[in-house]
Amino acid sequence: MLLPIIVSMGEYGLDMSRTARLFQLMQALRSLPPPATAGRLAEEMCVSQRTIYRDIDSLRGLGAVIDGEAGFGYTLIEDASLPPLGFEGDELEALVLGLREVMAVGDPALAKAADGALSKLRARLPEGQAHRLRHAVLTASRFNPPPAPTVDAHELRCAAWEERRVRFDYADAVGAKTQREVDPLSIVYMQMSHCLLAWCHLRADFRAFRLDRMQNLSVLEQSFRPRRVAMLRDYLAQMRAQSPDKRC
Repeated sequence: MLLPIIVSMGEYGLDMSRTARLFQLMQALRSLPPPATAGRLAEEMCVSQRTIYRDIDSLRGLGAVIDGEAGFGYTLIEDASLPPLGFEGDELEALVLGLREVMAVGDPALAKAADGALSKLRARLPEGQAHRLRHAVLTASRFNPPPAPTVDAHELRCAAWEERRVRFDYADAVGAKTQREVDPLSIVYMQMSHCLLAWCHLRADFRAFRLDRMQNLSVLEQSFRPRRVAMLRDYLAQMRAQSPDKRC
């Protein structure tokens, strides 16, 4: 899989040691929180910032789409026209396990997306790695799948991404019904069910809501941008401090 990129770099007159460094820089751009500053990249790769600037220019010349500039930081925007990097055996197993877990516990839209992603990945791998993907040792299976959401989970995810308030009818564990308006923060799978983590305006506090107990979802015009990430961080910290039986 790496050969096409190496050949391309060879055509640009890059030696193999620099080719390896450019691969390393691509991986650093993928793994570090964006935007990655030249100083952070230089520290990660044990080179000078001047070298980082030159290598960023080289990667852009080879077709990589990298947003940013000196003094601000860089973000690698994945470009489908670039040949993908190779995977180690354990990386392939991890990909298969993760995608099959989503297929087993995700809502219908996510399960279908995971299946499609696995098919696309298999189609773009060299035959040897595609064979390992098809016959991975690790897998995921659920004999008791979680209860299906009773609202459109995709619509709920979009509302969270767009940081828009939602309204829904909710029945708690004993069947008591209320109408809630919440700021959706994240959807998590825990305690055998899908839960929406949110700020509840009725209770003026963080709450977790099971998706299989929700009805009549509406996405409202009110925005809570740009507070979702900070609010989620606070809620997760609060959950970690609580006893397990109070988390959902």
